[in-house]
Amino acid sequence: MTKTILTVAAAALLASSAAYAADVYQPEPQPAYIDAPEVAVAETSGWYLRGDLGYNFNKLRGAKFFQGSNADEASFTTSSIKDSFWVGAGVGYQVNSHLRTDLTFDYMFKSDFKGSTTGSCGVAVACTSADVAALKAYTLMANAYVDLGTYAYFTPYVGGGIGGSYVKWDKLRNTSCETGDPSNCDPTVEHGGKGSWRFAYQLMAGASIDVTCNVKADLGYRFRHTMGGDMFGYASNGGPGYDKGFYSHSVHAGARYVFGGCETPVAYEPPVELPVYK
Repeated sequence: MTKTILTVAAAALLASSAAYAADVYQPEPQPAYIDAPEVAVAETSGWYLRGDLGYNFNKLRGAKFFQGSNADEASFTTSSIKDSFWVGAGVGYQVNSHLRTDLTFDYMFKSDFKGSTTGSCGVAVACTSADVAALKAYTLMANAYVDLGTYAYFTPYVGGGIGGSYVKWDKLRNTSCETGDPSNCDPTVEHGGKGSWRFAYQLMAGASIDVTCNVKADLGYRFRHTMGGDMFGYASNGGPGYDKGFYSHSVHAGARYVFGGCETPVAYEPPVELPVYK
């Protein structure tokens, strides 16, 4: 009888212990994950295309020619070229948020030349010539820019470039008249225009304006120095002639289309949950 009572008590004790253990050691609830919103990542590099329209304020550095014979070189007494429009296009690459480079090609529309010389001519000892011509230029440039940070929608920049210009002169028309009597003139002489490649460099400053995520407007200033070269050929005991190069101070407006410039959404990935051992 005593053994039976002990057996029943032990069984009851074991049952109550198991129930208590079940109450104490509950499995840890799994964390609930809520999908996080997509994170937008802006591109800081990529290819772009550009187009520009500008206006040049030109200054000719002078012109010279051979007069009478190739041993007698003279400079034009006066020489100047007019201002002109230009249009350009290019392809570039945004290296990072502060550095970009591009290759540009632009065309400078016709700029009229007007000059004069003094000396003797066929109708008098003292003569003054009137010389008219025009030039146009095609320029290929490799450029680099430093973007100085973005403020709201504006990104100011500075830059520089080197390259070459093909300067093409139209024919030069030369008319020499007596200085005291401008109606007493030699027949007009035409000299064939010349063309040549010259070294050129430029410095730029301006600002980009974010229009959309892919399109940036560009307003800027450019200084370009185009070196001298051939101007016109020999005719009627005069020539050939050479110009000494010219400066161009330019203002321009343009736009850049940036490939992949819009923000790219990146889906949120929750961290890997490590197993818990008990």
